Amino acid sequence: MSQARTRLDSLTKPPGSLGRLERLAVQIAGITGHPRPQLSNPVVVVMAADHGVVAEGVSAYPGTVTAQMVHNFARGGAAINVLARRAGARVVVVDVGVAANLPAELPILHRKVAFGTANLAHGAAMTRVQALAAIDVGLDLAALEHDADVFCLGEMGIGNTTAASTVLAAITGLPVAEVTGRGTGIDDATWNHKVAVIEQALRVNHPDPHDPLDVLARVGGLEIAGLAGLALGAAAARIPILVDGFIATVAALVAAELCPAARGYMVAAHRSVEVGHRAALERLELEALFAFDLRLGEGTGAALALPTLYAALAILDEMATFEEAGVSSRQPSPAAPSAHHGG
Repeated sequence: MSQARTRLDSLTKPPGSLGRLERLAVQIAGITGHPRPQLSNPVVVVMAADHGVVAEGVSAYPGTVTAQMVHNFARGGAAINVLARRAGARVVVVDVGVAANLPAELPILHRKVAFGTANLAHGAAMTRVQALAAIDVGLDLAALEHDADVFCLGEMGIGNTTAASTVLAAITGLPVAEVTGRGTGIDDATWNHKVAVIEQALRVNHPDPHDPLDVLARVGGLEIAGLAGLALGAAAARIPILVDGFIATVAALVAAELCPAARGYMVAAHRSVEVGHRAALERLELEALFAFDLRLGEGTGAALALPTLYAALAILDEMATFEEAGVSSRQPSPAAPSAHHGG
């Protein structure tokens, strides 16, 4: 990181004048261990799972949409497929907990831990064993995709903003209404009901805020666990993690609560319109690259951030230094007058 900073300060520009691009380049240099890193094989991972809490009527869409969207991802017809193609990224879709029997020939990774979670409003969403198994899916994927040099965290799961808000409220202790948004676009009455369901889930489950795995198992989701595992595996392998929206950020938060050192390997792509996203980013101490009013998930914001990441690294690697360009560098500040300089 020190070498990257030194080089950036020697380039033909005022020091620090490219702002966040420079800080991003320095961070990636530190993550990868290379003062002039090159990234060329980004992978968007879409973890898909269902949520028993959908039975409480907290979503504008039925739970069957999760499996239908997995088929859409596999055909290349979803928003993330379009944006990933533009960014030159591969999309890997993982069934970690879809509540349907997906065809074996579907071109996805079949790693189902369970057919969705249980209804967190009435008891634990998962057992601790299931939560660990879903984390292992992410860890294994980080190792399997050994050629990847950037991971974009994406997800799909009807009802997962409810689970993510519950996890965030449990970890931070913030009021439920302050971390609960409108997900897929619910109306006021449904939002009020969603808040009440989350408050009930916290009362019923008593998740331990000092035990991230307990929180994850009691009120989380299988795809949230899978992404947390992927973030941990990527950090261990010194691979940058581009974090998408609210659910992906809560998964990243779980990873960082389990292993605080993992936070330094994360880049927040954007800040979504989900009210809890800001709180999750603040807890992680991450600064989003942009705010485009996104609320789709799937890894779409992370895919949009890839060109910015590449631009930051291109500046570090390709821009000429003052010496190389024959441009006069910044003049040193004049020394204070002294008797020895003749006054």
